[in-house]
Amino acid sequence: MTPGNNGASTPEDDDPFGYLYADGQANGAQPPSSGYGYPNSVSRVRAVGERQYGQPQQQTAQYGQPTVPQQGAYGQPNANYAAPETFPGGPGGPTGRQQPPPGGGGRGRGPNTKGLLIGAVAVVAAVVVGIAIAMTGGDDGTGDNAGDQPSTTPSTSASASPSESSTSEATEEKLPTIEAKALKLEGGATTSNQYKGAKSDGGIYVTGFNQVGAKVSWTVNGIPKAGGYRLYVQYGIPGVDADATLVVNGIPQTRALNMKNFSNSPQGDWEKGWQNTWASVNLTKGTNTIDVTCADGNKCDVNLDQLWLTKG
Repeated sequence: MTPGNNGASTPEDDDPFGYLYADGQANGAQPPSSGYGYPNSVSRVRAVGERQYGQPQQQTAQYGQPTVPQQGAYGQPNANYAAPETFPGGPGGPTGRQQPPPGGGGRGRGPNTKGLLIGAVAVVAAVVVGIAIAMTGGDDGTGDNAGDQPSTTPSTSASASPSESSTSEATEEKLPTIEAKALKLEGGATTSNQYKGAKSDGGIYVTGFNQVGAKVSWTVNGIPKAGGYRLYVQYGIPGVDADATLVVNGIPQTRALNMKNFSNSPQGDWEKGWQNTWASVNLTKGTNTIDVTCADGNKCDVNLDQLWLTKG
């Protein structure tokens, strides 16, 4: 049978798609009127060679079905097609996310790392400058309001050295001194200026001490507080060691007042034998008495020049 002939002798000789071919159409073949057996189906079949690619096609609605716009040729926009981003709410639309502008290559433009690096360097530099200013003292306080702020720098008067403090204390507690000629003399002690070198006024010293019972007494006033002190004695010897007994407030000391030849002066030379010694004494606050005596067992061939006290 020929395409489109409805009088086929057998069902298999009937070509239901004969209308798709030119010879079938020439013989009057028609597409089925009810689709292909599916409800509400739409025939979109075209005869071979009918579709022209590259040209926009318009689908003809059949049997009351809506027209479906066709896509244009590959790479060409279709006049009936609108991109999703052009609709409200669509991506890139009026309320949607904006699409990035076209750039070079397939990678999007990343963050401005150069700008971030420059900003970070600037912040670090500012911090370093602030620390440097703080360490170097910052505001020197010479402005009009400097006097209104408490000073963190100690004043000179508040930082006295230990030596200055000791000197000040010694000045406030200046202890007594006395020349031997002003002492109370007993037991044959007397004064003389025969030998040169004594420090007392006029070179006068106490002599005649080389005998048992000889004594000089000193009444000391103005001791600031009870405690230990040093008693210094300026004396002269003829190059031979001497000693004496020390009595403080009526109590003999267990150790003798040592008046050795510390300067190694020549024996027999009184003028070159002047030197000094000291002994520890405990005094009470106020008035005390100090006696230097020649007792049994002492070697008292000595001249006495001056006596003074220092803090022990």
